[in-house]
Amino acid sequence: MEIPGKEFYNRLDIDSVLTAVEDAGFPVSGHCLALNSLENRVYDVGLEEGGRLVVKFYRPARWTLHQILEEHSFLKELEEAEIPVIAPLPLENGVTVRETKGIYYTLWPLQKGRLVEELTEENLPILGRLLARIHNIGSSKPSQHRLNLDLKNFGEEPLRFLQEKAFLPKFLQARHEAACKQIFNRYTEVSKSIPLHRIHGDCHKGNLIHTKDGFCFIDFDDFVTGPAVQDFWMLLPFGDSRSDYERELFLSGYKEFREFSDTWFDLVEPLRGLRYIHYSAWIAKRWEDPSFPNAFPHFGTDEYWEKETTDLERLAFQLPQSTEERSPASRSEESELTNKDFFWDLE
Repeated sequence: MEIPGKEFYNRLDIDSVLTAVEDAGFPVSGHCLALNSLENRVYDVGLEEGGRLVVKFYRPARWTLHQILEEHSFLKELEEAEIPVIAPLPLENGVTVRETKGIYYTLWPLQKGRLVEELTEENLPILGRLLARIHNIGSSKPSQHRLNLDLKNFGEEPLRFLQEKAFLPKFLQARHEAACKQIFNRYTEVSKSIPLHRIHGDCHKGNLIHTKDGFCFIDFDDFVTGPAVQDFWMLLPFGDSRSDYERELFLSGYKEFREFSDTWFDLVEPLRGLRYIHYSAWIAKRWEDPSFPNAFPHFGTDEYWEKETTDLERLAFQLPQSTEERSPASRSEESELTNKDFFWDLE
């Protein structure tokens, strides 16, 4: 079935971008720079009167209009609570989403800041307090349209897609499925009593910047209803005494504003497993997009699936990780998994 707007989206050019911005009421200078993003098309655009803004074109058929508007509504709630986030610019009649040739797009203020490379002992409690405030707003009312981070959406359906489309080589299919099913069982077991609410959903350091006013979380494109700990494990270190100490510093700030049970950390390993499965399906579903084979040249090879299966088995059966294992997401020369191995996007 042909997806409306798909062809235009894949061939989006500078003239179309500038025209869309002008149609939204912002005369442009001609400056247009594509930003580093895979899931969406994002551009830095100069304005005729000076200054710049960011325009984001949403991938066709990924989110419905209601789901996009709910993202914007959540950001507005956070902004009104004086939590540092970046909310979209209101356009004519207060709308935040426009459509051009079958795809939705939104304009955003350009927020200057630098990416956060390392989290210091001083910064960890500050970030804990900030994330707790985000979760307080997130738990204040339910989501109506966004996905739930649950076994069906982030485990069973992605696995079914990979199997039905025969992405895995036959010699790994049984091992891969056995590891996935073990992770599913563990997730079901430990998630029963853990509360769910609106969360960032993709909370890694790539979505955290430091501005002149302090830290600011960006890119709520993947916000979901899920457990609070989902917003912890990609941001915080895990695995040794030093990381335990840093996690406690973070929690000392978080608990000033919101309760957190240490038993919720039992969900981290199953969440990692779901992330692996969902990540591979995410790439597979977008393989026809020319940017994806370039970004993931090793995806789909026997080596890729062997590494992914081994990593899933390690998570499922608590096996030790060898020094030669590498993440299925990056396939880099690193010997250990790091939080960046689980990024959805490069934005």
